[in-house]
Formats: sequence, C-alpha cells, structure tokens
Amino acid sequence: MIAHSRVDALVPHIASPIEEHWPQFIEFSLRERLPTAGLSRRFVDQGGLMYYGPDRLDLWRRAAHYVDRILRGVKPADLPVEQPTKFELIINLKTAKALGLTIPPSLLLRADHVIQ
Repeated sequence: MIAHSRVDALVPHIASPIEEHWPQFIEFSLRERLPTAGLSRRFVDQGGLMYYGPDRLDLWRRAAHYVDRILRGVKPADLPVEQPTKFELIINLKTAKALGLTIPPSLLLRADHVIQ
C-alpha cells in the first residue's frame, strides 16, 4: 500500500509496534528507495537513514536525577516537568549511498554521529 501512495519518505510513528519489524521496514525502504527518519540511534545502526531527536542517554541521566530526588523524599508532584535540552543528529552514509542521496557537507558537520 505504501509503495503505491507516492510518498517521498517514511517516519514511523512513535506509538507503533514497529521496532520489532525494523529490519523489514528498513529493507522495504531501501527497496523502494524511500529515505527514513527513525526513532533512535539503533534504528540508524540497523540501516535507517537518520535520527534527529532527544539524546536518549541524557534523558536517562535526567530520569536518574528525578529518581534520586524522589528517594530522598521529594513528592513527584513537586518536581518540575522538563523538556529535553540535548538533541542529537545521526546520519547513516551507507544508507544514503544506497538510496542515491548526497548528504550536504554542512549537515554532516552538524551531525553528532556519522555512520560510514
């Protein structure tokens, strides 16, 4: 159905159970020559084109800080809601080449990780 919809790229929805099907999703996107922006670094490591979003390691560190404060007696309702402040851009050049895409050097310089 997607192959006949004239889409230009694919971005899996965060709530979908797609993670267990990433290999098939990535294989399909390569076969159909559709760039993909994924939900994590693992997606890009497995062959997705790119990820841009919150730095998950930083999120876990912040979560540990919250747990520490709760264990010290702070009520969870008294803790502020925080937005992510650290983001990362990861690009898979091998996938870009397979898709026939050229990633501009200026974007590669901004990337936190480039997978060769």
